[in-house]
Amino acid sequence: MRLIPFALMAALLASPALAATTYPLTLENCGVDVTIAKAPERVVTIKSTATELLLSLGLADKIVGVGFQDGPLPEDLAAAGANLKVLAEKLPAQEVVLETEPDFVYGGWESNFAADGAGERPALAQLGVASYVAPAACRTIKPPKLTFDALFGEIAEMGAIFDVEPAATALIDKQRAELAGLAADSRGLTAVWYSSGTKAPYVGAGSNAPAMIMEAVGLENIFADTDEGWFAASWEAVVDANPSVIVLVDSAWNSAAQKKKLLAENPITSKLDAVVHERYLIIPFPASEAGVRNVPAALDLAAQLKALTFD
Repeated sequence: MRLIPFALMAALLASPALAATTYPLTLENCGVDVTIAKAPERVVTIKSTATELLLSLGLADKIVGVGFQDGPLPEDLAAAGANLKVLAEKLPAQEVVLETEPDFVYGGWESNFAADGAGERPALAQLGVASYVAPAACRTIKPPKLTFDALFGEIAEMGAIFDVEPAATALIDKQRAELAGLAADSRGLTAVWYSSGTKAPYVGAGSNAPAMIMEAVGLENIFADTDEGWFAASWEAVVDANPSVIVLVDSAWNSAAQKKKLLAENPITSKLDAVVHERYLIIPFPASEAGVRNVPAALDLAAQLKALTFD
């Protein structure tokens, strides 16, 4: 039995040529030992991050259903994912998931695996269904501050699970090269990552994808000292910090345009320099959580930031 803890993925990433996966494969994932008897053939993905990673590895034909997709697929994956079966607009119920006869369920959030959701992980295992939680979304064991290397580790782990290590290695190498070409802004700019919320802003804090992306592009996160991925802040705290720029997460339920309108009309925020001068960076919601879109999103935000001028 081949045991691959997530922490050892860095060693796999350094290997120029990975051997075929030996099954059964056992790995530790979010506090759960998961045994994969063979490369999964019937997979349910929940959340865009899970779906897009598998599509990026050329595994569209293995996906028998998706749920809780956060937005349209990016252009480079749209064709591959055009015919995916949508099980539910939000979190699919366990009976809906099991009707697809899956052998693997890949969740972008740990909370996807609940009795009133896709099913609890021990219950799925008893039915012969392996499960996997995106490591950055684990809450049973608090993950360390997210890094791009950790993201690449998840890609490598999926490569091992599905016995597609060459595809995983190629994707990692491509994203590493793109990241190496990213020049961080050197103007000493500060930023707030505004994800959602009206009465109080739900913002990117110091330990997950928002923090990682802002750091990569050279922005100082005004909430970097908060050891969470996201949290509910206050408008007063944002005003006190007076960030140079505001990162707006664009989603169907709370668009960037709606956020701009709120910021301009809210007496508390309307006089912020970033609001007055419309110094906004925009990122689509599916790219704002830990996944294969983070590197392209960082490049895009860096280009948006470079286009901004400051007096």
